[in-house]
Amino acid sequence: MKYPIKRKSSTITTNYSNLGMTLESDIELTNEYYLANGIAIIHKKPTPVQVVNVDYPARNKAKITEAYYKTPSTTDFNGIYKSRYIDFDAKETKSKTSFPLRNIHSHQVEHLKNISKHGGIAFLIINWKSYNKYFFLPIDVILKYWDNKKDGRKSIPYQEFLDNAYEIKFNYNPRLDYLKIIDEYYLKD
Repeated sequence: MKYPIKRKSSTITTNYSNLGMTLESDIELTNEYYLANGIAIIHKKPTPVQVVNVDYPARNKAKITEAYYKTPSTTDFNGIYKSRYIDFDAKETKSKTSFPLRNIHSHQVEHLKNISKHGGIAFLIINWKSYNKYFFLPIDVILKYWDNKKDGRKSIPYQEFLDNAYEIKFNYNPRLDYLKIIDEYYLKD
């Protein structure tokens, strides 16, 4: 008896729900290293959520069935390092040519601009997946493109990262030592 060969569908489904989670995990491991070694206190901010409905199928098995974001979250990480406030977000791109500005929300840019205005250190850490490179992108570079996006440019070219951002080398511990860049370019004597 012959059995029909079952083939998997040739349709490829792309799931973007965890895009950036590996980068965030690496940053969280870096932050744990900083905390454990007394270097800095930097944490991932919780997203403000309003729980609306909860099902209780059993006394100890509550399940949230409906929830909404209270307010748009600002950035993912904040903390303090050498008496300086630090605030940043983690982003990833699969592009080989540019980082789309649509990956940054306007309220995040406004928040980072205000942090910088008040003396904090504001930036993005961006993973270029195609090149397996990580960059520390200062707020002033972001604003240069953000403020001019009305004129047509809707992305930051990769060359801008090579010229005006700071590459963060991936290591074992800490994974992404972004404080080294802050030491070299922001807190130099």
